[in-house]
Amino acid sequence: MNQIQAIAQRIRNLREDLALSQEETALRSGIAPEDYSAYESGTADFSFSHLFNIAETLGVDISDLLTGESPKLKGYVLTRAGQGLAFDRRKQYHYQHLAYNFKDKKAEPFIVTVEKDKPDAAKQAHTHEGQEFDFILSGIMRLDLAGNEVWLREGDSIYYDSSLPHAMYAPEGDCRFIAVVIK
Repeated sequence: MNQIQAIAQRIRNLREDLALSQEETALRSGIAPEDYSAYESGTADFSFSHLFNIAETLGVDISDLLTGESPKLKGYVLTRAGQGLAFDRRKQYHYQHLAYNFKDKKAEPFIVTVEKDKPDAAKQAHTHEGQEFDFILSGIMRLDLAGNEVWLREGDSIYYDSSLPHAMYAPEGDCRFIAVVIK
């Protein structure tokens, strides 16, 4: 079983434990029912925002969906360089969760790498509850944010309402940034 199928199985089991229908879970998560059905069957890859929204709907931490284990640490969590929980949700996005094992988080910190865009690459904008802070570590990012085009370079940051549709592009080479999603 690959990572997508394992996550899909966890979602299906949690949804069934809560006696929710696929359609109800999809609607509460802001996902088209046909897309949700494909996610839960393991035939489609998840966007981070959809995975985040599903976790919220099911009342679990995103780590529960990614690893099958609930976070346990309370005082602090130390993540050494390169040791965060790595996962790839979309082919062009690579995430490293920096506090996946911290219980009752109020924010989700990641290092994200967006691969250099392919010619004529179009990405679907996504939304999720809360707010987001992004700080560019290297490269250049074009952020499409609710119809606005925002360019960020190394050392730049942006804080925004993540319920606004957003998509990240790396037009000149891979872009690496810290993303903190605040619940």
